[in-house]
Amino acid sequence: MASYLAKILSKSSSQQMDIKMFKAGQSNPTYYVKYGKTEMVLRKKPPGKLLRGAHQIDREYKVMNALYKVGFPVPRMLSYCKDQSLLGTEFFVMEFLPGRVVSQTMKGMKSSEKRSCVLSATETLAKLHSYKPSNIGLDGYGKTSGFCSRVLNTWSKQYMAAAHKEIPEMKELISWLGHQLPHIKDESSVIHGDYSLNNVMFHPTEGKVLAVLDWELSTIGHPYADFAYLCMMYHVPQEFFLLRDASQSDIEQLFKDIPTEEELVKYYCKLRSISYPIPNWNFHLALNFFKLASIVQGVYSRYLKGNASSPYAPIYEALILPLIQTALKQVTKSVFKIFLKLSIPISIHFSLVIVASTDMLGLPIQIRLVNLVVLITGEPGQNLDMTLSPSPKGKEVLEKVKRFLKENCEANEKVYHDYVMSQKDPFCVVPILEEIKIKAKQQGLWNLFLPDVSGLSNVDYAHIAEQLGKSHMNSEALNCSAPDTGNMEVLHMYGSDYQKQKWLQPLLDGKIRSAFCMTEPQVASSDATNMETTITRDGNSYVVNGRKWWSTGAANARCTFGIVMGRTGGLNTHKHKSHSMIVVPFDTPGVTRVRNLTVFGYDEAPSGHSEMLFENVRVPLENLILGEGRGFEIAQGRLGPGRIHHCMRSIGLAERCLSLLVERGMQRRPFGKRIVEHEVVQHKIAQCRIAIDQCRLLTLHAAHMMDQFGSKRARKEIAMIKVAAPKMLCQVIDEAIQVYGGAGVSDDFPLAKCYAMARTLRIADGPDEVHLSSIGKLEIRDQIMKSKL
Repeated sequence: MASYLAKILSKSSSQQMDIKMFKAGQSNPTYYVKYGKTEMVLRKKPPGKLLRGAHQIDREYKVMNALYKVGFPVPRMLSYCKDQSLLGTEFFVMEFLPGRVVSQTMKGMKSSEKRSCVLSATETLAKLHSYKPSNIGLDGYGKTSGFCSRVLNTWSKQYMAAAHKEIPEMKELISWLGHQLPHIKDESSVIHGDYSLNNVMFHPTEGKVLAVLDWELSTIGHPYADFAYLCMMYHVPQEFFLLRDASQSDIEQLFKDIPTEEELVKYYCKLRSISYPIPNWNFHLALNFFKLASIVQGVYSRYLKGNASSPYAPIYEALILPLIQTALKQVTKSVFKIFLKLSIPISIHFSLVIVASTDMLGLPIQIRLVNLVVLITGEPGQNLDMTLSPSPKGKEVLEKVKRFLKENCEANEKVYHDYVMSQKDPFCVVPILEEIKIKAKQQGLWNLFLPDVSGLSNVDYAHIAEQLGKSHMNSEALNCSAPDTGNMEVLHMYGSDYQKQKWLQPLLDGKIRSAFCMTEPQVASSDATNMETTITRDGNSYVVNGRKWWSTGAANARCTFGIVMGRTGGLNTHKHKSHSMIVVPFDTPGVTRVRNLTVFGYDEAPSGHSEMLFENVRVPLENLILGEGRGFEIAQGRLGPGRIHHCMRSIGLAERCLSLLVERGMQRRPFGKRIVEHEVVQHKIAQCRIAIDQCRLLTLHAAHMMDQFGSKRARKEIAMIKVAAPKMLCQVIDEAIQVYGGAGVSDDFPLAKCYAMARTLRIADGPDEVHLSSIGKLEIRDQIMKSKL
């Protein structure tokens, strides 16, 4: 090491060398190095196996080297060493600066000095955000769009890789952040990525920044997210300070001395000549708390593995959940913003009720915001933006989808239908549809149902799903057809890297199709705990035995596998933890497609439903999804978004059938006038319009609830639409059939086939009665909560 330092400093190799490790630094070990009279700082990667993408000290070196050249306050870089034989990892050396690194509470500093330091730190960050990467030699340092999406994706993966136990609140937080992404406007600049007072070195005697340190997470990103990271100090849970040995009085004194959050945000906006307030500020704060929770989880994970550099690592576990909960507080703020934007008088009342783990009905509940009552007292006719409209990006995609479907699917429906009917085996690949798929993919209208891929919210996609429901071609044309959508969601949310590579990616590419195998003919499947199919471990394999039916998609010519749900637990296992899901390739010995089922005589080719037999089907252990006993957990995650899709497609089909009703009513003249001129028919049309619009609003509300709180919190709203939408669709189609008369029940028009499908939806994904029971219990619980206010 001495020879290396002598070489980079052009000095004799005989000089004395001293090395001491800094106590600070949770990620990359950092050392004070003195060689002769020259003082330096050495920074290296930690030892041992590291998480993919973490500890990129080469990026730290690159960005600081570039910023130093334009006069930004960073140390001068001396050398970067890739030779791991010297210290066991790569490292870099930079100049040592004799400044001050402050504590979390800036203890020991004068009040005026604290204020000056915080303002100086804000000025420095605003200066950083003013740089164009291309002007300072940082071309290609990072992508210029989609930063927030990448943060969520990257740190979700880092968190999952490091997690030592399951924290349900983290899933809730990740879901909310993902659903907010479409509403975040892209901006980009050079960012620090970890900008806090701890990573700023201040002048030894003055309240100004001497140097900004720790650039490991720097990139091209969203400046508001970077600034929000600094402002996290106004929101962090007390555990964050207390773990650093700060007293309660130190914490209180800090916030008396420094500017308020509002002052600081206004100052930043003034420095950058941007408008106050910053849009979606709560999102940027929540995203940063999510990232910090993931970082803390990683530090604790390294402690468990024995390679953490932070002295606080052993007690970091106590900080993970409070950080997640702090992020979730920003979720409730967004609820209030919906109403604060309204230019009408409102009254808002909420309560936080602490209850036992189950209520009087045995329903699981947690400490949460459990009741929100909003009384709107404005004048009739005002436009209330309840965020049920698509985001700007959603509107743009929706218009593209409408044009694409009209020009490609609507124009080729007859060609598609005639080809299927002409085939000896109607469960075939349809050439015209394959041509349309290629066009859709080229235009970016592909996999729109998956928020992490499309960047759309549930509300955004709900509007698109309505358009997809108007034709049996539409969904598959955009790779958005069930059950592939649900299966892709399962593999995306719960699948291993192996499962994603082997099955998810081909599904996303549209190269294969899949089936979902849950319902069984021998038992009452309305209660899924009855299922008898077994998934038994035998050495390095699982053996599947059972019979399934209504396995949607299994008859398709491109269907290569099914996700099968079956029992893995014994009779004494909790009934909702005794089932699992596993991927079963359909070319595995023992898999038999017994028959294709018909719905009111329709085979629903080219996809259809099948009865499947699994006899001693042996599949590898790695095909099991998430783990044994997690089947119902996966099913709930799968069905939330899927039911939104089903219901909005039903609304789209209802719109088409109502259009057909009016079209027929304009053509025929019984009793001396057109059918639509008869008052009884006008009443039917009016009732259809009311029913459709009611269901649309109810479904969009459920989608909005999912965007805000996740599917678990929106389970009552989801159950409500699952009952309402199929009933509404059956009603509209029935009225249309009545107007068409004998033609309506024939195959000359699509109404009979539409009705067969619509009536099935009242059974699929749980019959009406099951959902009504759930709605009733949840409503009783909510009413009990209200009575306790």
